[in-house]
Amino acid sequence: MMWQDEGVWIALGVTLITLVAAVVMHRVFVKILKQPAPEQREELSKDE
Repeated sequence: MMWQDEGVWIALGVTLITLVAAVVMHRVFVKILKQPAPEQREELSKDE
């Protein structure tokens, strides 16, 4: 059976982790982009 191969489980695990990370990052980016630009960003750009 294919499911007994350890490499298949590793590949599935890596794929699952990648998909979860992508969804989380997407939600974070959307949340940040929907917010109006905070004053903290202006302060950070002044320090540079």
